[in-house]
Amino acid sequence: MPTCKPETEAKYRPALGLYTTTRLSSVEICRQCGISISGFSRYISTYHRHLMLERNGIRCSEAEAGSIKISQRRGQRPETHAKYKEAIAACDSMDYIEYNVSQIAREFGLNGTNLGRQLRTHYPEVLELRERARKRSGLDDGLPRGTRSWCKEQYAEAIELLRADRYITVQDVAVRCNVSYSGLEQHLIFYHKELVDNRIKIRKKAVRQRCKGEITGRGTLHAPTPEIIGKYAKAIHLYRTTPLSARKIAKQTGVSVKGFYEYLRTWHKDLICRRKGIPYEEGKPVDWSSVRRYNPSTAAKYADAIARLKEGGFTTAKVAAEFGLHPECLRRYLKEHEPELHAGLAMKKMENGKMVSPKSMEKYKEAIHLYETTSESLKSISRRFGLNDCSLGQFIKRHFPELMEHRKLRE
Repeated sequence: MPTCKPETEAKYRPALGLYTTTRLSSVEICRQCGISISGFSRYISTYHRHLMLERNGIRCSEAEAGSIKISQRRGQRPETHAKYKEAIAACDSMDYIEYNVSQIAREFGLNGTNLGRQLRTHYPEVLELRERARKRSGLDDGLPRGTRSWCKEQYAEAIELLRADRYITVQDVAVRCNVSYSGLEQHLIFYHKELVDNRIKIRKKAVRQRCKGEITGRGTLHAPTPEIIGKYAKAIHLYRTTPLSARKIAKQTGVSVKGFYEYLRTWHKDLICRRKGIPYEEGKPVDWSSVRRYNPSTAAKYADAIARLKEGGFTTAKVAAEFGLHPECLRRYLKEHEPELHAGLAMKKMENGKMVSPKSMEKYKEAIHLYETTSESLKSISRRFGLNDCSLGQFIKRHFPELMEHRKLRE
């Protein structure tokens, strides 16, 4: 048995006292003690499981409680199972075959209608075997069994919709066909169990499925409500058709910035991926860490300047001044998003076809001229202009190898 923290024990002690000494429901106990029903239920099932089992008619020690599961049918609460267990066993026994369901219910102090509902909902095989046995024994009361014709007609359209290929919730079908939701559910459970079982299988397959427009394990569509769609419709239109950032769009349309971000990430991840230029496939995770941050509004800001630079013949500083941009910001943007253009602007092509940095060319220009026209040594030229002789030599070798060849021939 796991050990509970002292503060948790103190929190739930009054509720535990009521749970042990009274027959109040857990909901009523939590209401009186001002605690969470989910927290109290978890506390009881974890640390006092033997008390929960005892409430459901299973007496055992604390040591045995962990290995005992409560027997119940789908949709039937444990306390309901314990309440009707003996009466249902009597319905399944030949000892009570001469009694009808209402008489058996009275024998056990129960309501006949409620016992009949439990049988039709969770134990239909008991009813079928019982009816056949009573007919063989000549105890048939001649009362009609099964669905009534008017009831069948009333729910016919709803049943057809529920049998369709596309999954629709029972509540939506009830609204569409203008029938009672609880009545339709009961009609399904009583007379269309195979349909209920098929829908349960569909929901089981959809557990943990989070594809937009598809059903989830709860049987509901994974899609935003019409109210939410209407709230963000204008913002989504701007996000799809303009380069404005999500923050600016949210402020412009009067919606919450945080809410709009959350709406985009949940329902329009495809639009985010399209903006960032990465492939997107519904239902598959996106590796955001591999994507470079890229703001479409920033791209629009620099688009005209980049087009002018691509025409050629202009320096970055001159283009930045023309379009009212900061030169260094433009250079940083080019380096990150237009690396080829940035490299081309940083290097100039000479007559011999070599690419050279304008700054380096300016630095070594006079020294190269002396090297080409005189016989003065490289070391002397370097000292005259305050240059490193190795750097000057490497620059000439890399960009003007023909000068070194001419020099050797002259010497």
